Amino acid sequence: MAIDAILPAGGRIHGGFAEEAGTEIKALIPLHGRTLLERILAALRDTGRAGRIVVIGPDEVAAHPAGRGADAVLAEGGPSSPANILHGLEWLREARSGLPDRVLIVTTDLPFLTPGAITGFLDACPSEVDICVPLIRREEYEARFPGFAVRYVRLRDGRWTLGCAFLADPQAIIRNRARIEAAFAARKSQIAMIRLLGPMFIVRFVVGRLTIADIERRCAALLGCAGGAVLGCAPELAFDIDLPKEYRYAAEQLGRGEGASA
Repeated sequence: MAIDAILPAGGRIHGGFAEEAGTEIKALIPLHGRTLLERILAALRDTGRAGRIVVIGPDEVAAHPAGRGADAVLAEGGPSSPANILHGLEWLREARSGLPDRVLIVTTDLPFLTPGAITGFLDACPSEVDICVPLIRREEYEARFPGFAVRYVRLRDGRWTLGCAFLADPQAIIRNRARIEAAFAARKSQIAMIRLLGPMFIVRFVVGRLTIADIERRCAALLGCAGGAVLGCAPELAFDIDLPKEYRYAAEQLGRGEGASA
């Protein structure tokens, strides 16, 4: 079954990093002849399972040839990714004369994304779960990207990093806009994210007793829908470019051909 996709492309970089990368728009960062946006679009199309793809970003994205692989490139609908996701859902509603049952949301700063990483995640998502989130275990991430550690969330059942693709029921997104906005604002801080779950969860997190199942149950209670962590996903879903060191690492690895062969 074809899956419609929304690609938020509003992320910016600044200063020396933007000068080094040649752009202030993360989706338009060039890596060995292709922008990040082109790489994401190609990976989605090559799955053979992509339906309509809508990109939401600033005017520079709409004017750039990188967006030609999308069905639509929309102007930003607000200052945050959640606002732009809702903007994309409205476009899909009009294009389809109704919302899709599920939509795939993928950030546009994943230099190593492959068709296999996408299909592996989609195939692992339970049909009864409203919002599916990929989790990658520390050992799997560092085996794929040796020598390049990231911040992990320490839970009783392991250390994990969050992937940057989500499969969701659009109605669940619309109903929970305020909470999704809060989670987006807190995404760079482990404590801020856990605080959204409530005081008892902060205590359980600090003493190392919090589990994935605990978080799933609490999210279900808060959101009024079923949310689930999808384990065993490809590490390529979690390597995003926020910092110059990540950009340089991706440029080096892709230059060796390792990103294409993974």
